[in-house]
Amino acid sequence: MSGSSSSLDDDQQNGFSLYRRLLTYVLPYRAGFLVSVIGMAIYAATDTGFAALMQPLLDGSFVDRDPASIRLIPVMLILLFLLRGIAGFAATYCMIWVGRNVVRDLRQQMFGKMLVLPVSFYEANATGQLLSKMSYDVEQVAQASTNAVTILIRDTLTVVGLVAWMVYLSWQLAVLVIVITPLVALIVRYVNKRFRRINQSIQDSMAGITQRTGEIIDCQRVVKLNGAQSFEEARFRRDNDKNRQQHMKIAATTSASAPILQLILAGVLALIVWVATSQIMSQQVTVGTFMSFMVAMMMMMAPIKRLTTINAALQRGIVAARSIFGLIDARPEQDEGTRKITRLKGDIRFEDVCFSYPGAAGTVLDHINLDIRAGESVALVGRSGSGKTTLVSLIPRFYFIEKGCLYIDHHPVQEYSLSCLRENIALVSQDISLFNASVRDNIAYGHEEVDEEAIVKALEAAHAWEFVQNLPQGMDTLIGEDGVLLSGGQRQRLAIARAFLKDAPILILDEATSALDTESERYIQESLEQLMWNRTTLVIAHRLSTIERVGRIVVMDKGRIIEVGTHQELMNRKGSYARMVNLQNRDGVLDIA
Repeated sequence: MSGSSSSLDDDQQNGFSLYRRLLTYVLPYRAGFLVSVIGMAIYAATDTGFAALMQPLLDGSFVDRDPASIRLIPVMLILLFLLRGIAGFAATYCMIWVGRNVVRDLRQQMFGKMLVLPVSFYEANATGQLLSKMSYDVEQVAQASTNAVTILIRDTLTVVGLVAWMVYLSWQLAVLVIVITPLVALIVRYVNKRFRRINQSIQDSMAGITQRTGEIIDCQRVVKLNGAQSFEEARFRRDNDKNRQQHMKIAATTSASAPILQLILAGVLALIVWVATSQIMSQQVTVGTFMSFMVAMMMMMAPIKRLTTINAALQRGIVAARSIFGLIDARPEQDEGTRKITRLKGDIRFEDVCFSYPGAAGTVLDHINLDIRAGESVALVGRSGSGKTTLVSLIPRFYFIEKGCLYIDHHPVQEYSLSCLRENIALVSQDISLFNASVRDNIAYGHEEVDEEAIVKALEAAHAWEFVQNLPQGMDTLIGEDGVLLSGGQRQRLAIARAFLKDAPILILDEATSALDTESERYIQESLEQLMWNRTTLVIAHRLSTIERVGRIVVMDKGRIIEVGTHQELMNRKGSYARMVNLQNRDGVLDIA
């Protein structure tokens, strides 16, 4: 029992710390927040003011028939509700303004953090989960920081004002209202705990829904070809049903807690009526006083009900804030390098390099030693999983070397700043990354100002200018998400054109011609040879035509280098490389991807 209580206290403390941290995002907009709080205070005061008017309205107008009261009370009612309307508008508008600014800042900070997170972070977190954080989780914080906070502040002030007025009218009757506070607090405490637990499950199910949907969009052809519609529909139904079930639990808790509280208040109300109409109290309480007290009591029910129902939004906000700050606090790429240089020469040396992926069994790279001279072209071959892509990924520091050292131009790679290092590296991968923008913007991506003539030359060098000219708007044609409006070969040529424009001294070609047919590859091969000229080039390819003209071929197997030499030298050795080439000649495909 004590352990459960301790856990709850820790959870509440964590919730408070998260809200304190959220408040730091409110500080730049504290003027709007202050106006909103003042508006809420005035709005809450009008509730107490309305209850207070009931006393002179009944005693003065109906009992004493005071002419002044009869004339004054209607005017005061109009002025009271005019003030209430202005204060309510200012409070609501300013709070929403603050909340949306906080949401904008959070999203901007999250997006900025995602730009500097390491590759390993994206490998460990599903795309759907990250998209859910940016959309669903942030909106939950928006609800918690606008609607929920507005109700919390305004209705709390309203209840405090009404209770104070009731104490002023009759402290004896007010005591009956105050004694129910501990019971209400216990119910709210239980509801808070349950809401937080359920909202965590809702958040997880939303991430699953987003992930499933994203996978279907990205892999819809694979789903259709494999007839997996029923399988995917069943998986989605499980996540969808879980989400519905958790929302129904929230609804059940919310629906049950409000009537219970109202029943308690109704019992207190009945007790107050009984006490107030007793012989002793009836002599002390006038009609106006009693009705003013009753109005204040009745007016308390609505804000108390709202205060209990906003727990769901508040707890969703706490859970969402925990998720958001988990992303914001994620460790970015290590960039402690201070060495900066305009253009590297391109000397690369791997010295006893070892690497394994976090949480994965086995070593991916095992004591790699390789020296590549500036301007030299080297091909990496080997079966899938031999470590080729991982090896070249160490050069732009997508991964951190565990053991050994990688030198570029005779300096450890970690001495270079990431921006300097990556400005000197161009990558053409089999996983082509294009943006939902124009051809021009995709080619010139990362360059603030690029001469149009340079873009045209890059397209011509990549044998892409001809098809780009035939597009509806030429270079200004939008190519869709990830270049979906282009063929695979066209997308690959744009990626190669981007590398031409970057003109980096180090070039990485990872299956750069994988999407091209034989005829297109012939044209592209000439462009690649031109691109490779006088650049340090690392080539990963499964087609012999792409690698037979490189300076050296490095054969890898199970994370080790097992052979190094030219094409002819390795063929003469009749080792692993020769066997793979012979296998290609027999089957038409070189199985070294």
